[in-house]
Amino acid sequence: MSKTHVTAKVNGDEVEFLCDPRETLLDVLRDRLGLTGAKEGCGTGDCGACSVTVDGRLVCSCLMLGVEAEGKEIGTVEGIAQGETLHPLQKKFIEYAALQCGICTPGILIAAKSLLEKNPDPTETEVRYWLAGNLCRCTGYDKIIRAVMDTAAEMREAS
Repeated sequence: MSKTHVTAKVNGDEVEFLCDPRETLLDVLRDRLGLTGAKEGCGTGDCGACSVTVDGRLVCSCLMLGVEAEGKEIGTVEGIAQGETLHPLQKKFIEYAALQCGICTPGILIAAKSLLEKNPDPTETEVRYWLAGNLCRCTGYDKIIRAVMDTAAEMREAS
């Protein structure tokens, strides 16, 4: 099968790639663009490990085709930090030890960042609801929720 030429913006940078029309966005990010932060946990959109943003919308990249990225703006975990400066969420995840094996962490960070961009003052229930699509097999989620809540408070104070 012939490959399709796609132009998109990933983490603010214009990119071009050729992909098989049946190839998922997750596979394109990992195999064609070398962005291995998003993980394939389930391949069915149930775990959230492959979460990215597409035009500001949170999506499971395992459920989107790479060719559908044409003209879109994609955000991955690799784009959260500003150079060597970690995003406040990343700092809080380290401070709270809100990660263990790391498979779910990139997807949770992307989902939490997306939440805080839409709602800078979420309740704990809203955070839990927003992150419900991200499964973690290592923790009880409490450290993750506390890290997100503390990040929200810190970011509100800074603005």
